[in-house]
Amino acid sequence: MTNEETLRKLTEMKMSAMADSYKEQMNNLDYQDMTFEERFNLLVDHEYSRRRSNKLQRLIHQAQFNEPSAAIEDIEYHPDRHLDKHLILELATGNYIEKHLNIILMGASGNGKTWLSNAFGIQACRQHYKVKYVRLPELLDEFILARNEADGSFRRLIKKYKKVDLLIIDEWLLTSLPEEHTLTLFEIIESRLKTASTIFCSQIAPEGWYEKLGEALVADAILDRIIHDSYSILLDGEIGVCQYSCRIFIFHLSKSRTSLWSVGLVIQ
Repeated sequence: MTNEETLRKLTEMKMSAMADSYKEQMNNLDYQDMTFEERFNLLVDHEYSRRRSNKLQRLIHQAQFNEPSAAIEDIEYHPDRHLDKHLILELATGNYIEKHLNIILMGASGNGKTWLSNAFGIQACRQHYKVKYVRLPELLDEFILARNEADGSFRRLIKKYKKVDLLIIDEWLLTSLPEEHTLTLFEIIESRLKTASTIFCSQIAPEGWYEKLGEALVADAILDRIIHDSYSILLDGEIGVCQYSCRIFIFHLSKSRTSLWSVGLVIQ
């Protein structure tokens, strides 16, 4: 079998990384001093690494993050943040996803909830979990539209979201919900109960969610399914959790608190 034929077959089998490594070995005489097993191990390692990298990039793309460059290792634990570093690093292991637990991120607008939630999401992608980021208004619009169809779209959508290992819901309960939206939200939460994890990004503590949900019985059911299986993180202070360069940039734009918060929305 010629080298060209081998390369063609590797490419046909979608093993492009192994093909690239094979060409490198053919063109570099230094590899001739290695044993067959050593050279073969290099081929497999290259293919394996490329596939893992491609899978990670695919998971991040499919998650549709608002902050695709957010990373746990970039968090700065400044005193005014009051962040529990031990808890953050524990959550970064992904054990909460394995146990189907949730995270509630609380803090004022601009305090970095979106950024931190995306950092947790990207960390989950690194561990090969399926992640989805969505704003609550967009999530509800998608489900209400599906509910109005008579072709079973709503149930298929429920099944689709049930398969997401980590669902990140931003802008959680910013406004009060009509009864139809509350019932839809209950079905989403119920379908994922004990089978998947969710991160809720909220400007208010869970104690204030009740009045936003309207329907008393359904509100009780939703809160009961979320709160008891959740970690809570409060983002305090006036400086977000993103990189120091962002903080310096904001400071130079304006020293007033009003302007600081308005610019903070950009890096949330």
